[in-house]
Amino acid sequence: MSARGGLLVVHAHPDDETLATGGLLATWAAAGRPVTVVTCTRGELGEVIGAELAHLEGDGPALAAHREGELAAALAALRVPDQLFLDTVAEPGGPDGRYTDSGMAWAAPGLAGRLEALPDGAFVAVPLEDAARRLARVLRARRPEVVATYEPGGGYGHPDHVRAHEVTMRALELAADPATVLGDTTPHRPAAVLWAVVAAGALRGAYAELPSLPAVAALLDADPALTLPDPAGPLPSLAVPDAGDRAGDLTVDLAVDVTGVLDRVAAALAAHGTQVRSIAVDPDRLARAARLPADPRPVVVGCYALSNDMLAPLLSRESYHRVPVGPVGAGSTLGDAADVAWHDVAWPAAVRPVA
Repeated sequence: MSARGGLLVVHAHPDDETLATGGLLATWAAAGRPVTVVTCTRGELGEVIGAELAHLEGDGPALAAHREGELAAALAALRVPDQLFLDTVAEPGGPDGRYTDSGMAWAAPGLAGRLEALPDGAFVAVPLEDAARRLARVLRARRPEVVATYEPGGGYGHPDHVRAHEVTMRALELAADPATVLGDTTPHRPAAVLWAVVAAGALRGAYAELPSLPAVAALLDADPALTLPDPAGPLPSLAVPDAGDRAGDLTVDLAVDVTGVLDRVAAALAAHGTQVRSIAVDPDRLARAARLPADPRPVVVGCYALSNDMLAPLLSRESYHRVPVGPVGAGSTLGDAADVAWHDVAWPAAVRPVA
């Protein structure tokens, strides 16, 4: 299956596709472009929100089956027709069995780390080459123009997110290398590779702005368990330096205006009922943000919460770091060919490279 102008995203668990790249997915689908979501595990060790489905927590197979249904509903809301689990891709000679959720433990506020004892089939323990070869087969079959995943820290350090990043980057090398034999497939290199990020200043500003939303005040009054993020506290790994700040290597290179598809993103979040709650969209803020499509700084247009009971901002923009795409072995230096490929991408109208 060849997907000219297509987008392929790689995520660790059901719900990550919406939380990290929902706006990009919905925007690409709305433009009539091919979209593929590759999910590495079924989220067997996820915490479960609410008493109604609390019995699923700790029952890996039952929770996995339920979250597969949630993922299908979320992708329907985003209008994404093509999804597969990475362990279903045949790899002759590779190990059998499912890739399962590795779980996580909080290493510090907002920073996740590995569990001391990993479950059977844990994704982080799967040989990198096996998982990467499976994904490389998908890349060669779908032939996407754009690939997106997490930055190296996995957004906030979840071991499966970090592994998904590592698998994606290795798979891109394998898919592009003519010396890598993967059945009768032919090499493929996408024109653009993206990592989901957000500017640190914009994220702190969004945290500070959250309490001013009427919906947030109502949610806090109705549920004392909910809390707000500290604008001065530590930020997750997806937060990158602001424009002009040379303190880090990552930058915001692409902005996606999600105001036109936020209804789809909110519906997809709601579909992940075991993982996401307290979803609210402020229609007045959304309307104002929609009138500022050229403004790269995101506006807080709503909120949601995960199982940690901390409200998080829904933003009017998603942002991405551009990853160099060059010949195998070329390292991380951008060459002329990579620049041409980046500028030749036919970005949907709501997707804009940042100067």
